[in-house]
Amino acid sequence: MVSFEMTDRKKIGLGLTGFGIFFSFLGIVFFFDKGFLAMGNILFISGVSLTIGPKSTMEFFMKRQNFKGTISFGAGFFFVVIGWPVIGMILEAYGFIVLFSGFWPTLAVFIQKIPFIGWVFQQPYVRSSLNCSMSVLGLDIMPACIGTLEHTELICVI
Repeated sequence: MVSFEMTDRKKIGLGLTGFGIFFSFLGIVFFFDKGFLAMGNILFISGVSLTIGPKSTMEFFMKRQNFKGTISFGAGFFFVVIGWPVIGMILEAYGFIVLFSGFWPTLAVFIQKIPFIGWVFQQPYVRSSLNCSMSVLGLDIMPACIGTLEHTELICVI
């Protein structure tokens, strides 16, 4: 059974994850500064490990369906560290999308419940654009979470 109580370890893990995202953002803003990006990656991975635990972290990254994302994220981290931050961030972004693709439906439902942003995401043009972009990535989240488009035919040109 999963424990949902907020222990000190989980609080620290969430803080480290947040700082990891913040440092990664700073690394991108400062023209792919490899120091910020490397620090962001280290903080993000350590934060995830503390939040869900080391055993769950290893199980998550070593799942068969996550191998592609894990290898891509690891290769991206390696490229950031050796001084090729643009290539590294592209690989990391792809790995992040593949690794956390199971969480996109939950995120879509959460976004729908935000007052103004939910209304924007329910508009037909936004829904069709997101549906097309997610199908390109191999993720089918929008019909399950937002519903089907009424009175509109969706054509995705790839």
